Amino acid sequence: MDYWIWALLLLVLGTGLALLEVFFPSAGILGFLSASALLAAVVMGFYQGPLAGILILLGAVVGLPTVIVLGFKHWPKTRMGKRVLLMAPSSEDVLPNDPEKERLKGLIGRTGRAKSKMLLSGVVVIDGDTVDAVSESMPIEVGQTIRVVQVQGNLVVVRPVDEEPSIDPPVDPLQQTYEDPFDLPPA
Repeated sequence: MDYWIWALLLLVLGTGLALLEVFFPSAGILGFLSASALLAAVVMGFYQGPLAGILILLGAVVGLPTVIVLGFKHWPKTRMGKRVLLMAPSSEDVLPNDPEKERLKGLIGRTGRAKSKMLLSGVVVIDGDTVDAVSESMPIEVGQTIRVVQVQGNLVVVRPVDEEPSIDPPVDPLQQTYEDPFDLPPA
């Protein structure tokens, strides 16, 4: 048999052993045999001739990483991969179903009135329900209208709402009169 046939067989054997090392950890034994087979394939390819040697070397350089990457992509779907790797849980698996949080999330966008003075936190009444809330970094007076802007966990964040929106006509800065800051009274 020619050297190039042996080189091809050793190339296939080396990549196959590397793939087996991915699926069946052997403390490096299969990896060592794979590296030995690939090295022998390249040497046999160069015994055949420089072109065959370069082609076998190119096949090893491109084929080995390709086979390993494809093996690692397929490995989590195998029986051993499922046992070794833990699948990431979804949020439905981890988070409990809390009806109180769902009720509070339904309050977003609704308006109500402050039942107590809120410097940062206090009590608000929304649709007849009393809810503990936090102001969005501004004080809110008793009886002032509020709007729920967000819910973070069990924390309801509110913002004051202006009851009478003030609509001032736009002021033309060229028509305004200004005091002269350098106009000093006589001494």
